Amino acid sequence: MIVGVLTVDLQVPASRSLKDKRQVVRSLAARLRNNYNIAVAEVDHLDSWQLVTLGIAAVSGDLAHVQGLLQHVVDYIGREHSTVLLDYGTEYL
Repeated sequence: MIVGVLTVDLQVPASRSLKDKRQVVRSLAARLRNNYNIAVAEVDHLDSWQLVTLGIAAVSGDLAHVQGLLQHVVDYIGREHSTVLLDYGTEYL
């Protein structure tokens, strides 16, 4: 069993309040869960209006599958118009 962990740092430039940011994050997380069957949680910058760190996990029996899946997730987030992808990192367990 391979567990892939992706940490993504984002900016939500249009956000003017925590409510605005959380609406964007909830929507993005729901779309990621539905499209890729992964676990998504906001893990840092909880009190910041414009910064978000998402923790994303995927599990599979095949390392190549997990790597490809997480790369697709990064690409999807990079195309997202409501956020700016600042940085990301992956780990495999």
